Amino acid sequence: MSCPNPTDPSSGDPLSPRERDAITERAVLRLVLDHHPAHLTMPELAREFCLDPEDFGGGDAFARAVRDLTAAGLLRMNGALIMPTRAAVHFSDLIDG
Repeated sequence: MSCPNPTDPSSGDPLSPRERDAITERAVLRLVLDHHPAHLTMPELAREFCLDPEDFGGGDAFARAVRDLTAAGLLRMNGALIMPTRAAVHFSDLIDG
């Protein structure tokens, strides 16, 4: 199964690295929120995100997104588990109506 990769440099888009990172962060956060209240591990989340294990750039962007979302207070890690924070869930509820 082929999955679109927003960080794929071969897509020919003129996006800046910052814009690509924002797209990846949104996709990762949406994926975590979609699975809530279930908690995923980093490898499970990566598989759900359709990462090719051989694609270092995509894996790096994915790991950076998890790191940055955690630093921003939208994701938290408990051991190996990744979950949305209460603030992220509340914001998602407000936006999604």
